[in-house]
Amino acid sequence: MRAVKAPSAAIPYLRDVLLDVVYLLAAVLALPWVLWRRVSGGRPVAAPATRFTGDVSVAPKPAGAHRIWLHGVSVGEVQLLAVLAADLRRQAEAMRRPLDCVISSSTTTGLEVAAARFGADRSFPCPLDFTWAVDRVLDRVQPDGLVLGELELWPNLVARVRRRGIPIVVANGRMSEKSAAGYSRIRPVVRRMLGAVSLVVARSPADADRFAALGAREVAVTGSMKFDGVLGDRHDAGVERLRRLAGFTADDLVFLAGSTQAPEERLAAETFLALRDSHPRLRLVIVPRHVERTADVGRILDELGIGWTPRSRLTDATPLGRGQVLLVDTTGELGRWWGTAAIAFVGGSLDGKRGGQNMLEPAAYGAAVCFGPHTRNFRDEVARLLAASAAEVVGDGDALTAFVARCLDDPGWAATLGDTAARFVATQRGAVAATARMILEQVPAGTTAKPRPRADDTARGLPSPTRFP
Repeated sequence: MRAVKAPSAAIPYLRDVLLDVVYLLAAVLALPWVLWRRVSGGRPVAAPATRFTGDVSVAPKPAGAHRIWLHGVSVGEVQLLAVLAADLRRQAEAMRRPLDCVISSSTTTGLEVAAARFGADRSFPCPLDFTWAVDRVLDRVQPDGLVLGELELWPNLVARVRRRGIPIVVANGRMSEKSAAGYSRIRPVVRRMLGAVSLVVARSPADADRFAALGAREVAVTGSMKFDGVLGDRHDAGVERLRRLAGFTADDLVFLAGSTQAPEERLAAETFLALRDSHPRLRLVIVPRHVERTADVGRILDELGIGWTPRSRLTDATPLGRGQVLLVDTTGELGRWWGTAAIAFVGGSLDGKRGGQNMLEPAAYGAAVCFGPHTRNFRDEVARLLAASAAEVVGDGDALTAFVARCLDDPGWAATLGDTAARFVATQRGAVAATARMILEQVPAGTTAKPRPRADDTARGLPSPTRFP
C-alpha cells in the first residue's frame, strides 16, 4: 500500500509569509487613517505599535497554574468574558485546580474595561495578525487555552496557537445568515480556521448549524451567555451609588436611552421635550455608544434648549440639577445606569446600520424596554423577548414618544412589561456555567501548553467536522 505523505512543512511557512505580506500592505494603506483618527479627536486605534510588535506587558504565569487567555473585541464582549472568567475560577477552585485568567481587547474602550475588570497586569492589546506579533504574545502570556468571544478568528492567530497544542474555544458563538454567506465566499480559509478550533459553544441551534456547515469540528449549544452577563439587581451597591450621585429620588421616572447612535440621541431628547411639562418627574439619561460623541450630543441638547450635565462632573456635593439631562461621558457604567431606569430605549437599532445593542441589561432590571426594528446582533434574544411579551419595538421617533407616553400614563402596563422582562431573563440563565465547564474540559488537569512544533496541524490531520447538539 502506498503511504500518504504529510504536507510539506514549507506549505504553512509560505502561507504565513504571504499573509504577513498582505497584512503589511494593508497596514501601509491604513496608516493615514490611523494617524487621522489620532489627531482628529475621534476614537483612536487602540495601541497600534504594541499590537504590531506584540510587545505586550502581562503578569508572569503563576507557578503550577493553568492560564486561560480570553479575547473580546470591545466593551460588551469584555464584560461578558469577565463574567465567564469568574465562573471559570469558581469551578476550577471547586476542583482544586489553580487557574489564572488574562484578557485582551482590540479597542480603546475594551482595554479600559478589561483593565478595570482584570487588572492592568492581566489585560493587554490583542496582537495584529502578524506571525511575529502573535508569537511574541504567546511567548509572554504562555496560555494553556484560548477563548475567543463570539467570533473573532484570524488565520495566523488560530494557526500558531494550534501549532503549540493549545486548545481554542469560541464562546457564545454567533454567526448570522449574512456572516455565514460572507464566510462561504472564502470557505477554504474559514474551514481551515474552524477546523483548528477545539470547540464552538454556540448561543443557538441556528448559529451552531452555520458553524458546523463551515467546518467546525465540534459544536455545542448552551443558549446565550448574555442572559448571565447582565446584573438585574436594583439594590446593587453600584446602582445605588449612581442613583445617589444623580440625585434621583423614588418619585423620579427615569427614561434612559443607552448605547445610542445618531440620530437616536436627538429622538430621545425630543421625546423628553414633548413629555416633561405634563410629567414633571420625568428625568432623561443619555448614554452614547461611543464616549467621544459626547460633545456632538451636547450640541444637540443645546440646539433643543435642554440643559445638561456630563456624568464626569457629578459629585456627591453636586448632583444633577432638576430638569437637567444627564449625559454619561464615562466608559463601563451603562450596565449599572440601566438599574436606575423605569423606561429604557436600547440604541443602535433605529437606522439599520449597527444591528442593535444589548437589550437584556435593562430587561433584567425590570425596566419597560423598547428598541428599534434593526436588532440583527441580538436576533435570537429579541425573538424570545418579543414572544414572551417582554419588550416593545418602536419604528421611529414618534413611536418612541408614544411608548414613553404610554409608560407614563399607564404605570400598571409599564410595570407588567418590566416584570415580565425580568422574570424572562431570570429563566434563561445558565449558559455561562455550562460554557465554563466545557472550557475546563478542554484544558485537562495536569496538561501544559506545548512548545512551538515545526509542522502544521494539517500534517497530523484533523477529524472531519462533527455536530454535537
